[in-house]
Amino acid sequence: MTKKNNMIYIKNTQRKIKINENKIKAYIQQILTICQYQDFDIGIWFTTNQTIRKFNKTYRKKDKPTDILSFSFYPELKAGEKIKSQSDDDKNLGDLIISTEFAQKDAKQSGRSLHEHIKILLVHGICHLLGYDHITEADYKKMKAKEESILKKLS
Repeated sequence: MTKKNNMIYIKNTQRKIKINENKIKAYIQQILTICQYQDFDIGIWFTTNQTIRKFNKTYRKKDKPTDILSFSFYPELKAGEKIKSQSDDDKNLGDLIISTEFAQKDAKQSGRSLHEHIKILLVHGICHLLGYDHITEADYKKMKAKEESILKKLS
């Protein structure tokens, strides 16, 4: 049986803010490798505040834009559990939606470049796809530790 190569799907429907898709793909590939999911697919959609607001309202009942939304292929996965895929078709982490407008505003407020901030958002979103969350203080601490561990290993 041949080993599956992963697909990193990037869709960019916003036109205001330039993003370097090759750099973003490289970040994602590094993150997936660090997390030992280098042969899994993932979709990333860069969009506007207006679009992400609709998704946030529909799926989270929050009528406001946000920086990132995560839609896991394995919604029952618990933080720290390893995905056991049954076939190549199951080798999918899920999808992330990122508002570049929101990310740019956050990046400026935190004194980071947009690409540095997007790298942090990608780590955060992928952690969500892997079952991490920040609903309780204990969950937050576990997720923050995972994010920091990944970010230290990223080049």
